[in-house]
Amino acid sequence: MTDAAPHVRRPTIRPRRLRTTPALRRAVAETSLEARQLVLPVFVREGLTEPRPISSMPGVVQHSTDSLRRAAAEAADLGLAGIMLFGIPEHKDAVGSGAVDPDGVLNRAIVDVVAEVGDALPVMADLCLDEFTDHGHCGVLTADGRVDNDATLEVYAEMARAQAAAGVDLVGPSGMMDGQVAVVRDALDGAGHTDVAVLAYSAKYASAFFGPFREAVDSSLRGDRRTYQQDPANGREGVREALLDIAEGADIVMVKPALAYLDVLRRVRDAVDVPVAAYNISGEYSMVEAAAAHGWIDREAAILETLVSIRRAGADIVLTYWASEAARLLRTRTR
Repeated sequence: MTDAAPHVRRPTIRPRRLRTTPALRRAVAETSLEARQLVLPVFVREGLTEPRPISSMPGVVQHSTDSLRRAAAEAADLGLAGIMLFGIPEHKDAVGSGAVDPDGVLNRAIVDVVAEVGDALPVMADLCLDEFTDHGHCGVLTADGRVDNDATLEVYAEMARAQAAAGVDLVGPSGMMDGQVAVVRDALDGAGHTDVAVLAYSAKYASAFFGPFREAVDSSLRGDRRTYQQDPANGREGVREALLDIAEGADIVMVKPALAYLDVLRRVRDAVDVPVAAYNISGEYSMVEAAAAHGWIDREAAILETLVSIRRAGADIVLTYWASEAARLLRTRTR
C-alpha cells in the first residue's frame, strides 16, 4: 500500500495573471517611458565639415554645423523633451573666453538649432567652462591652481547672458560652484531674459563614469574635480544641493550620473516639488554598448530597461545619448 500523494494547495493569489499578454502588461505598468521625457545631449565641434565619431561612445559623434541641425530636426520630429548642446572650440585659454564669445562655437550652435527647430524642441545649453579652458576645469583658477568659486560665478553670469541672447530656452549650470544658480538667475533676469529657464546640475558627483565624455569634448583636464563635484559616498548632500538650487531659482534640478545614484535620485524626487532630471552619462552608455558589441546582452532591451529604471527611480526627464533611438524603438516595440 502506498501513501496518497500529498495535497498541494493551489495559490489563490496569482500576480502572474497581469503579466500574461503585452497588452495587459502595458495596462498595469507603473512606469512609462515616452519620447517627451527624453533629452538628447549633443557635441558640436568648431571647424568640422563632417561629423567625427567618438571612439569610446559608439554611435555618438562630434557634430558639424550641418549634422547638428539634422540631429535637432530629427529630435523635434520624434517629439523629444529637448536637445542639450555642448561646444568644443578650436582654441582654449585659461579663462574659457570662447564660452562668452557671441560668435563662439556653443553660442553659434544655439542660434543654428533655434533657427532649425523654432519652438518645436526646447533648446538647452551646458553652462560650464570645462570645454573652453586649457586646464579643463569648470572654472577659473587662482595663482596656486585652485578653482576660484566666486571669480567663476562672474564668468557664469556672462555666459548665461550670451546663451540667452543666442536664443536658448534653458541653461544648464553644471560646474557645481556654490551659488551658481542664484548668479545665473540674476544675470538672466537683469538682462531681461526672465523666460529662460534654469536646469540646475544640482547633485553632480565626481564619478569614474565620466571617462568617455572626456574624449567627446577633447578635455584638457589636469587633476580631478573632487573639490567641487560631490563625493560619491554622500547621499544626503545631494538632496541639500538640490534644495539650495531651488531656493536660488532653479526650475528643474538634476542628478548626474544616473545609474550609480538611483538612490540619490529617489531622495531628491521625494524632497522637491519641481521637475527632476537625471543624466544617463557617457560611461553608462558605453558599458551597455560594449557588452552588446560582444553579444553578452540584448542591446535594445538593455537600452529601454536602463531608461525605465531611471524613470522608475523618480526622474521626470532623462538626458541620454540614446534619446532619438529610444524614441524610435518606443514607436514599434511592445512589452
